[in-house]
Amino acid sequence: MKLLTLRVLTCGLALFFAADIHSTTLQIRAPDDFHVHLRQGELLRGVVNETASQFKRALVMPNTNPPIRNGNDVSKYRTEILAAVDPQNAHFQPLMTFKITPETTVEDVYSIVGLAVAGKLYPDGVTTNSHGGVTDFHALYPVFGAMQKLGIILCLHGEKPGEFCMDREEKFLATLVQLVADFPDLKMVLEHVSTKAAVEIVESLPANVGATITLHHMELTLDDVVGSMNQPHHFCKPIPKRYEDRDAILRAALSGNPKFFFGSDSAPHLRHTKECAEGCAGVFTAPVALPALVALFEKHNQLEKLEDFVSTFGAQFYGLSLNQEKITLVQEEWTVPKVVAGVVPYQAGRQLPWKVASPSAQ
Repeated sequence: MKLLTLRVLTCGLALFFAADIHSTTLQIRAPDDFHVHLRQGELLRGVVNETASQFKRALVMPNTNPPIRNGNDVSKYRTEILAAVDPQNAHFQPLMTFKITPETTVEDVYSIVGLAVAGKLYPDGVTTNSHGGVTDFHALYPVFGAMQKLGIILCLHGEKPGEFCMDREEKFLATLVQLVADFPDLKMVLEHVSTKAAVEIVESLPANVGATITLHHMELTLDDVVGSMNQPHHFCKPIPKRYEDRDAILRAALSGNPKFFFGSDSAPHLRHTKECAEGCAGVFTAPVALPALVALFEKHNQLEKLEDFVSTFGAQFYGLSLNQEKITLVQEEWTVPKVVAGVVPYQAGRQLPWKVASPSAQ
């Protein structure tokens, strides 16, 4: 039987449909992940290639133990990451960050010039390895001033400590608004938005404020964490919230608004540290990130918006050149592994309709 093929080109996205479903492919500009946790040591070596096989670049979070605080730490961590990347993923570029703590100095900021693109701020105690974090934002104004001068982006975990868990992000938004007023030329990213209120604030603020959106916050609500039985592998910070919050986040991702771009917040924790009395917060989405995004955008008839969300808007916000390489996905069902490197991935055991093509198929 002769196959009829239709090629559609939209915003650099090439989509090939054929009568045989196994011939259906999707090709987009190589994507970036602007928020990922890669950990250290053996766990780093076990998970880094899940990201490197799908993304050309990834913004690596600094809340390791010990944390990444200055240029020397950044250099050592980048070397460790690259040493763990498989040769077939040699294209991968980690984008480095440093952790802003109460002890961070202007000298620390200058030490990372040319080594890191952003500083990450965690309020005290709001997530993994954030104890001893920031409580007094005004005390760090000299640091923010240096970052503004040098063009280093400020990434914010936007939750206010001590508030009810469902309200922490919304209570933080006043701090964001004040920072924008006091540092009008400092680019800021509100990470992993989880509320309708946060989406609306980002939309209303000037162009120097953007936000990352995760796959899991586009799909989950609190019901998916504790609505029936406890689902520890859906537990993360900020916690997924109400249906109206999830829907607002999804609309922002599908909107084509360049303020919103992809950051997976993929956060691997070994299985025994999740399935226990006091489980760690984090969803390990790296193994499914790109195929699941394709399926989600296709479900909502917005595939033409995917390339901007994962390959364009984030790079433009960070002032990076767009990737010139392409990545190909094929419409072929596969089953998500139940465990990867001792970590249970998001959607473990489920079937997904798209997969990244093997190198020989590209």
